[in-house]
Amino acid sequence: MAILAAFMVPHPPMIVPAIGRGGENIIRETIEAYDMVAEEIANLKPETIIITSPHSIIYSDYFHISPGHNARGDFSKFGAPEVIFEETYDETLRETICHIADKEEFSAGTLGERDAMLDHGTMVPLWFIRKKYRQGKIIRIGLSGFGLVEHYRLGQIIQQAVEETGRDVVFVASGDLSHKLQEHGPYGFASEGPIYDKRIMNVAKRAAFEELFDFREDFCEKAAECGHRSFVIMAGALDGKSVKTKVYSHQDVTGVGYGIASFYPQGSDKARHFRDSYLNRIRKELEEMARKSDDYVRLARASLEGYILNREVIDVPENLPKDMLTRQAGSFVSIHKNGQLRGCIGTILPTTDCVAIEIIQNAVSASTRDPRFKPISAEELPYLEINVDVLGEPEDIESIEELDVKRYGVIVSSGNRRGLLLPDLDGVDTVEKQVSIARQKGRIGPNEKVKLQRFEVVRHV
Repeated sequence: MAILAAFMVPHPPMIVPAIGRGGENIIRETIEAYDMVAEEIANLKPETIIITSPHSIIYSDYFHISPGHNARGDFSKFGAPEVIFEETYDETLRETICHIADKEEFSAGTLGERDAMLDHGTMVPLWFIRKKYRQGKIIRIGLSGFGLVEHYRLGQIIQQAVEETGRDVVFVASGDLSHKLQEHGPYGFASEGPIYDKRIMNVAKRAAFEELFDFREDFCEKAAECGHRSFVIMAGALDGKSVKTKVYSHQDVTGVGYGIASFYPQGSDKARHFRDSYLNRIRKELEEMARKSDDYVRLARASLEGYILNREVIDVPENLPKDMLTRQAGSFVSIHKNGQLRGCIGTILPTTDCVAIEIIQNAVSASTRDPRFKPISAEELPYLEINVDVLGEPEDIESIEELDVKRYGVIVSSGNRRGLLLPDLDGVDTVEKQVSIARQKGRIGPNEKVKLQRFEVVRHV
């Protein structure tokens, strides 16, 4: 039939009495809300319960859907081996999800199983549900390193598969909120923590799923949130549906945020195709950015578009500024998509006759040959943000005291190994972190003696 309802729930193991041993009473409000959700699921009598969990198997470039016929798990890692789960997977619905993903060349499926045991992000919700409702098979899906747009798209694929199979399904988006809400908490405090919790619960209260895309990756990282991508998949599963929402509880007494909410689809709503509207917004913003870009960025974009669309390296265009045609310098081309790095390759020193050729070649490499990412596809082109850094001459320095993360990039060398990091990067706030990342990129150990160099860049956006 359809997705009957979706639920946003946390997964603290301590909430299970055999683990909490009385300590769970500190989150009594969350327990009572969880029991209400379990009762609602029992009343819905779903054939299948889909659970997305941040603690299932995660790959950077693949959504893992647990394979097999049966699933087993217990809480032995948390001192309660007697709490055991025996579940059966919905193989038909799972195969339909995988078939749609394959047809659309979407990176999701059952490959790469590393641990068949159920994780606590799956078992905690099931512990409450199975007290009230013993029927229904499950599907367990992990998150990935992809961006929020891809997580939402997975939800849309799930919705399509549910409709094709005619299943009655409940969707459970498992995920804690911020882990940095209290100084006394296990992960300490960050100012972004309470802000994240307030924002996400406000989104849940209004079912304002389009706003899920506005949570920047660096903000989520500083808030140490757990379930955001799980919630985004859930939102995608409700794409194009009007939603009746209810927030049951939010607690932060342990230093970790626990939020519980329900979302009941009420029918079609053309205004709630949030992935489409978000991508249209991004496309317009990038088109405007491209119009405002200088010659360096326009050249990089023309180069990667020419290669991706035609598999040809473009010639140097006419009417470029003289400096681009006569100056030799290293350059880096950085590509972002929806706020996430999508490719970055460059040259420390000049390797060609002029900066223009350097940019043309590095744009091709950054978009198709960065070993960390799949080659960029033609469909992605409208959503790319491109920066070009032209490097000044490196100069030797004696210590990190001569660095400034905003002004200087750093080169760390040891023998024939060398790592470089550009200046003024999101999330790199100290010179110690800058040097550490450069060491990692050069495969240089933290205690190895190194040569340090710094350089300035001119950044073109």
